[in-house]
Amino acid sequence: DRGDRQPLVRSASSSYRTFPEGAASRLDEEYLRSLHNKRLFLAVFAAVLGNFSFGFALVYPSPVIPVLEVHPSPALRLDQHTAPWFGSVFMLGAAAGGLSTMLLNDYLGRKLSIMFSALPSALGYALLAGAQGLWMLLLGRVLTGYAGGVTSASIPVYISEISHPGVRGMLGACPQIMAVLGSLVLYALGKYLRLVLDWRWLAVAGEVPVFAMILLLCFMPNSPRFLLSQGKEEEALGSLCWLRGEDTDYDREYEQIKDSMRKQSHRVSCAELKDPFLYKPILIAGGMRFLQQLSGVTCILVYLQPIFKKTSVILKPEYDAALVGLVRLSAVAIAAVSMDKAGRKILLFVSAAVMLISNLTMGLYIYFVPTSHNSSVANMSLVSSANLPAEPTNYITLIPLLATMFFIMGYAMGWGPITWLLMSEILPLKARGVASGLCVVVSWLTAFTLTQFFLLAVVGTVQGVSSSPSQPQLTAAFCPTLQKAFGLEVPFLFFAVISAGNILFTGCFVPETKGRSLEQIEAFFRTGRRSFLR
Repeated sequence: DRGDRQPLVRSASSSYRTFPEGAASRLDEEYLRSLHNKRLFLAVFAAVLGNFSFGFALVYPSPVIPVLEVHPSPALRLDQHTAPWFGSVFMLGAAAGGLSTMLLNDYLGRKLSIMFSALPSALGYALLAGAQGLWMLLLGRVLTGYAGGVTSASIPVYISEISHPGVRGMLGACPQIMAVLGSLVLYALGKYLRLVLDWRWLAVAGEVPVFAMILLLCFMPNSPRFLLSQGKEEEALGSLCWLRGEDTDYDREYEQIKDSMRKQSHRVSCAELKDPFLYKPILIAGGMRFLQQLSGVTCILVYLQPIFKKTSVILKPEYDAALVGLVRLSAVAIAAVSMDKAGRKILLFVSAAVMLISNLTMGLYIYFVPTSHNSSVANMSLVSSANLPAEPTNYITLIPLLATMFFIMGYAMGWGPITWLLMSEILPLKARGVASGLCVVVSWLTAFTLTQFFLLAVVGTVQGVSSSPSQPQLTAAFCPTLQKAFGLEVPFLFFAVISAGNILFTGCFVPETKGRSLEQIEAFFRTGRRSFLR
């Protein structure tokens, strides 16, 4: 009976403010063990279908650009000027999506914001499928990027707010897992369906997860915390009951959330931004998103094939994406399993250390191994073995391959999924909608800018390695003087320095949130008492 549980609720709410290592902690553990997670998992699955669509759309140009470069219609044919924009304009759309989510998250709510993203996503795929000119291709990419920006800011917040501390780390890694799966599915469809179907059907296939997400989310509840922020207490209680199970002590968790809501106003004012309770978590979350992109992951993923050509990796191009996707998927799965056991910070430390060593190795390899040696090895690998005498394999070309794989593995097990999870955990409820959108804007604008600068180092360095007409000759679009200003080793050494900075940033500023409720994390920033997070 709910009335019989009210004394327990008040007692828990009182002890919640200090978190002694006593009866309240044991009650929390018993409560977490009693929860039913099936409906929670279903709600998370419905939401992360948006991340699946995001991963699908992000790498859509990979199999499509080679086809459009030789398209018989001049209106659709891509050249050295338009091909790069077909890929990179997606990031500008994602930044715009994050910007709009600063308002959508608070006015529509987390769930409705995710559902809203289906509209530009479906329209974008429709434009790509029925494109009759370049403007339709670019607009389709912008719209799918915009939808990706909205989901990037809304889905982690939704998952964090409906999850409980026992599984929040594992579920927080699901967006990354589904994004990688979406990319792998796109690569598979691009490789096999393109043999029997027109390239337009890839865009049609992208509509499937969008409509599945809309259908499932219609039956899922909104975030209890968002409903409480709107004054809808009965709906919030019903939502928490649905997520936790009717036969659980969900009333106690509800009172804890409600108690935290009473301590803050519903909207953030400019004057309140001077309060450390607000600006500290916002700066930490934004800083992590900024450093995540500065570590070079987007550049390496976008220009993986030119990098492998420059460093003479003897690997067929069609296997590049599959190998990268499998490594990312395995690493994110490891992070999902260990995040709630090992903790967030230890994984961030290990992740940054692996990225540091990998980037340093790549930079030194490119600097010390002459380009002429790379070119000769690469050219020999393109000639039929029947025309060459048998020679021992040059195993030194395994160094850049292994370094790249370890970098991707390090990123995917820490700084990939955990930055998104921590963003949704540490941001205070009253600023969570606005600040999460701001973090997405910072992330994708940084990615776009860094990718354009990285292009200066990549293009021109692979011209002596590959002369394939299917590869866009991007050099003409940029100043040759800038290309000669630095080699490919400089960006990787820069990424290594940033990775070292990631280690320092994690140790100095990032709190450990493993096993703590969102209200406990807010209390930590409000009071500065570290006992809340011990």
